[in-house]
Order: sequence, then C-alpha cells, then structure tokens
Amino acid sequence: MKMDKRTEFYKKLKKELELNTAFPTKYLYKFIIPADNDKINTIEKIFDHTGAVINKSASKTGKYISISILVVMKNAAEIIAKYKEAENVEGIISL
Repeated sequence: MKMDKRTEFYKKLKKELELNTAFPTKYLYKFIIPADNDKINTIEKIFDHTGAVINKSASKTGKYISISILVVMKNAAEIIAKYKEAENVEGIISL
C-alpha cells in the first residue's frame, strides 16, 4: 500500500512539473534528516558533480538538520530520480 502512495505521488509530481516547468530549471529540494554525518554525507553525494548549492541548518535541539539543495535539473524524471535516491536515507523527510 505504501509503495502505491509513493508511486502516485511521483506520477502526480512528474505531471505537475511537466505542465508548469520550463526545463532546464533551477529546482529546490528541501529535506529534514536526523543529525548524523553519514546521512548528511549520503545526501551530499547524491548531488555530487551537479553544481548544486547546498545549505544546511541545525534544528534548535540539534537533533535534526534541514538541507536545502538548489540545482539545475534537465527534466522531471531527473528531479524524481534524485528524490528516489534520497528516500533511501533512513529518517529523511522530503518537504
């Protein structure tokens, strides 16, 4: 059931992006992850060699890190592929 919701989410996102976006475009990803260097490094590696601008900011308690990634993407499929890669980070929340 959960996978179906994910699939639906990505289908809807792809449709919206294709309708409302002129590619290539600057796309802003926003994630919240547990404050764990391995997880932060994993997210950064996903966007290695893409020219992404990555900003990180810790929560008040320091338990979480908010990561904003601004990167030029060629098409909707490329945007979704990055979300799917990031999904593998345990505890990640995509905004």
